[in-house]
Amino acid sequence: MRIAIVEDITSEREHLKAELDVQLARLSLNAVTFEYASGSDFLAAAGKERFDLVFLDIYMGNENGVDTARALRRFDEDCMLVFTTTSTDHALEGFRVRAFHYLVKPCTEADMAALFDEIIKRLPADDRYIEVNAAGGPVRLRFREILYAEHHQHQIYIYRTDGQETVVRQTFREFCASLADGRFFPCSRGVIVNLEHARDFDGADFILKNGKRVPVSRDLAKAARMAFGDFLFGRRDGR
Repeated sequence: MRIAIVEDITSEREHLKAELDVQLARLSLNAVTFEYASGSDFLAAAGKERFDLVFLDIYMGNENGVDTARALRRFDEDCMLVFTTTSTDHALEGFRVRAFHYLVKPCTEADMAALFDEIIKRLPADDRYIEVNAAGGPVRLRFREILYAEHHQHQIYIYRTDGQETVVRQTFREFCASLADGRFFPCSRGVIVNLEHARDFDGADFILKNGKRVPVSRDLAKAARMAFGDFLFGRRDGR
């Protein structure tokens, strides 16, 4: 994911970048952030390579962020646009350029958390990853690369789509918390599966597309069937 911060005041750019980094880490989002001190500099960059999300200050010296947004919409209709401002006086103009949100300065961590909880629903699933400390050093795993994982003797064994496994020393609760995403289902007290790699659920096991069977605790069987159904429905529905 490519993110732009367009703000003419350096201290405010730095504050927004710091709050942004907290949310990217919280949600395990794979993103690169670019900073611009003017709307014209941003538009020049956006014309060469599109952005997924832009934080755009409305008042920037002689420039108006709404005008910048109008120019952006002439060649990019999909970028999520968040206005940063001290006032919502331009709400109507924001509606016309399809602004996703207004962030009133100075923004707080709670403001950004609420915003990103909404943003995450619109982002491609491939942007999410976890970074784990394996024996050979840090390893970054995209969510789509994980088939399932199991906890055994104080270690997490992560089985991957490339046939390899990554072993980390971590509590199962902490590991599951890092996979806060609708495609993962905890099958028992020590196993979690990625539903996007499941072909079927037979009432006792998830059957993965590679033929591997991942057992589900009997008391979780009903929840597993519902979770799998919800996941398949959401995928067909384009969510």
